[in-house]
Amino acid sequence: MNLMIKDSFMLFTVLLLFNLSSCKNMIDQEIYPLEFYTQYSQFYLTNGADEDSDVDLWTETTSYQRMATDKGILAVGTECYGPVKAQLEIKNDASKIGNLDEYDHVVEGKIDIETGVLQVIDCPTSSVIQEVELPPGLYSVRVYSKDLNTVEGDGGDDFYRIVIWPAMNNDKKVKVLKQYIR
Repeated sequence: MNLMIKDSFMLFTVLLLFNLSSCKNMIDQEIYPLEFYTQYSQFYLTNGADEDSDVDLWTETTSYQRMATDKGILAVGTECYGPVKAQLEIKNDASKIGNLDEYDHVVEGKIDIETGVLQVIDCPTSSVIQEVELPPGLYSVRVYSKDLNTVEGDGGDDFYRIVIWPAMNNDKKVKVLKQYIR
């Protein structure tokens, strides 16, 4: 009888350790709190490559959308000019990414992460704020912006939630899901 209990305990322990080691695959998301200083009311998500954009990203349309994209770069427009409070969330898919009700502005675009590295960088110094390794591929990016009306001068209580997941289609058009009007 003692041997049976001991064998059962060992089997339970092995199964528990196996499940714990494979939990990373079961985790729905990774979350990175971000707090940094940027200028010109923008910051960038890049594919980690040292590429210069040949295009002026900010047009009247992209400024209104608060998002601009080009090869390997996605620019996010902010309400503040300086301090940014944000959260980067890496998800397995688009399920459970939240509703739009509590946010002032929500916009979605795509970025191709050919290098396997996603970087959050400031403007204009291009300092890397956060770097995350991802499998190479096309990713959807949704930026939720809230408390935009609190910004006075260079700062406020504005907050940016950035959710990224593997894209399900190749449509790279930026889509505004909820428009903020100043």
